[in-house]
Amino acid sequence: MSGRRSAQGDAPRTAHRRGRALSVLRAHPVTAGFSVLIVLTGLAFGTLRGAHPYRLSVSPAGLAEGRWWTPLTALLVPDSVIELVLTLTLAIIGLGYAERLLGSLRSAVAFVVTGVLGMLAGAGVQALSTAEGAAWARISGPVLDPAVGVVGATMVASALAPVLWRRRIRLLGFSALIMFTLYSGDVDSVYRLCAATVGLVLGAALARGRTRTPWHRSSYGEVRTLVAAIVAVTGIGPLVVLLTGRGIGPLSPLVQGLRGAGVDALLARCGDDLTDRCTVGLVGGSGPLLMSLVPLVLTVVAAIGLRAGRRAALLLAVAVNLVLAALTAVSIGSDDLRHPAELTAIDRAFPGFAIVAILVPLAVCALLIVTRRRFAVRAERGAGTRLAVVALLAAGVLGVADIVLLVSSDVDLGVAALDALRRFLPAGFTHAHIAERIGGVGNVARQVIGPLFWGVFTAAMLRLLRAPAAGAGNVDDENYRALLRVHSGTLGFLGTWDGNGHWITPDGRGGIAYRLVSGFAISVGDPVGADPDAVVRGFADFCDRQGWSPVLYSVHDSTLQTARALGWRHMPVAEETVVPLDRFSLDGKAWAKVRQPYRRADRDGLHAEWTRWVDLTPGMSAQLDALSEQWIAEKALPEMGFTLGGIDELKDPETALMIAIGPQGELQAVTSWLPVHDGGELIGWTLDFMRRADGSMPGVMEFLLASAALRMKADGLAFMSLSGAPLAQTADPDAAEGESQAMLGLLTWLGGVLEPAYGFRSLLSFKAKFHPDRHALHMAYPDPAQLPAIGMALGRAYLPHVTTAEYVALARTLRA
Repeated sequence: MSGRRSAQGDAPRTAHRRGRALSVLRAHPVTAGFSVLIVLTGLAFGTLRGAHPYRLSVSPAGLAEGRWWTPLTALLVPDSVIELVLTLTLAIIGLGYAERLLGSLRSAVAFVVTGVLGMLAGAGVQALSTAEGAAWARISGPVLDPAVGVVGATMVASALAPVLWRRRIRLLGFSALIMFTLYSGDVDSVYRLCAATVGLVLGAALARGRTRTPWHRSSYGEVRTLVAAIVAVTGIGPLVVLLTGRGIGPLSPLVQGLRGAGVDALLARCGDDLTDRCTVGLVGGSGPLLMSLVPLVLTVVAAIGLRAGRRAALLLAVAVNLVLAALTAVSIGSDDLRHPAELTAIDRAFPGFAIVAILVPLAVCALLIVTRRRFAVRAERGAGTRLAVVALLAAGVLGVADIVLLVSSDVDLGVAALDALRRFLPAGFTHAHIAERIGGVGNVARQVIGPLFWGVFTAAMLRLLRAPAAGAGNVDDENYRALLRVHSGTLGFLGTWDGNGHWITPDGRGGIAYRLVSGFAISVGDPVGADPDAVVRGFADFCDRQGWSPVLYSVHDSTLQTARALGWRHMPVAEETVVPLDRFSLDGKAWAKVRQPYRRADRDGLHAEWTRWVDLTPGMSAQLDALSEQWIAEKALPEMGFTLGGIDELKDPETALMIAIGPQGELQAVTSWLPVHDGGELIGWTLDFMRRADGSMPGVMEFLLASAALRMKADGLAFMSLSGAPLAQTADPDAAEGESQAMLGLLTWLGGVLEPAYGFRSLLSFKAKFHPDRHALHMAYPDPAQLPAIGMALGRAYLPHVTTAEYVALARTLRA
């Protein structure tokens, strides 16, 4: 029966997902049609099986022979399976986004126009480069590349994109295209770069006359993101060439310098055949190859730290790029630059590009120096010392090991010491060195000394970049509690719990509590104190300086207005249920579901007691501890935290308890209540902790909540908040847009999946018995691209210490 009910319950969800998929396809007909078309053409013309229809491919020779149609047909046929996968990915992301901004008709026109013009411009550049003797142009074949039109259309659409995405698409897109053109050098990269340039011009013409936000100004966080991406791209370009061995771009011969192959060796072996088949094997052994990757891997590591604003990452990036510039100069050799005649055998433009290769990392250094104020986040005290100790210890142990290996093979101690130093240098600094040779296991061991050291260093550096920032997680409990009395909101008291930090405005009139998780500063409810608008703006600036991403979580409409004014995205995450006490009553038919348990408790001899933890008798506090532990043990599920209090939070002296005591003095249920202040006055209480004992009276929770409401009403308070339930709200996912719609749909699905374990939706239905007003709780965030990472951070905030056994128990509960 349970399986049948499950199948019946899955049917509406399956139908809903199909409906959503169809609506997405209907909204993006050009993207969907293009994706289907290139799959069909790839199959029809055999390119997915290795064929290459030259009459459909564009090239300078083909155009000269009169094949005028090829700039268009080359946009419709992928040249391989890899090309198909790449183009489909770009189409779904880029062309789909362009269709959202431009509309279907204009996106189709943009694809064709930029694609055709990009193909013609690329063919022209290829013809001119061939005439100039460029190696990449000489050996490149005809082109089939639908991605050319996708890139062009995306650049056209970027003119209409919000400032955040316009900046990212253009800077990062052109950085990647230029680096792959210079290093990889396949002719497709040149054609894509031409199409992107055409798209930029057409986009500017399309956006003429529109009011647009200037994009040269950006926050600390956005500057960090862009600089980190540029640093990563400059490292990934040569890294791809080294890992794949494929590269015929203008700068690809210089990459061989990272392997320890000088220009003389390159000329001797590959002067007539500058391909990856020739250059692979210039340097033997895995050691030099692994060492050649070191500067580039460290560049990517530095980019990770730059994204978080780390000063250590800035220093690492500058050092690595200086080393890359030096490696390039060493690999070329000053004599080669003074006498470049031989180099024209490879490429007439090689000497000029050699200078460019030196200038690229120097330009990155200049960029880092200019933006250095954006990277001021320092690690906690002692983190740098730990890195230095680990690096020195690893270098000492491995260096001594190399010396021992050489001396045991009758190598002079001085030569051995010099060789040990060279073990830690990239291959480009040592290609001219003729090392003393030892055979067998000893030689293999020496090959891995350098890579092993840099592996240890990289791990230590990543740990440094993840170390808590100096001054992070500031706890100012005293001032925060003082602000709660000015204005706390219904959820402000949650900010007093352990694990939360506090940011207070410079004038001390407002503040906000936050939980720092994985680089996200997640607010715990609304700002407190006076002037919440100034608090939100100041908190955003504070996070920006710290290298964190701010997230406003479980905030009400009033706070959301400020987030909207800042241009942040938002989505509902829960619903708070608030009972106005002036209309609470146990009379009338509408209140029967509350009145009946209340009267039964009186008949059964139960009574409710309003108290605090410090006022409990030792016996009663022991019963409360036992009740909570029993509940946790029976559930065998991970206990959630963050905005959901546990037993420790009950012990706060300002937290009130309403407990149900049976006729024999036994504890049957407990609820906890958090104070709500405004203007220095207590105006209500917010429900937090709810647990009942096994064998307690049915309806005991209704009895406790009714008892609490009657007491609050007698005290002249305004309302009783029953708080919100995570993953439980009545918002329709289809009413949201874009990434918020996807995330809201995911949360709705997750709430349904976790319902058997935690019962959040059942709890929301239970609270409906008290006829509350419903207030949406929202999440607001500045960067929609971070939404998946925000979801992961929230998961870690709610379940920070989940054990394997608890995961297993949760899975079993969900299957039951």
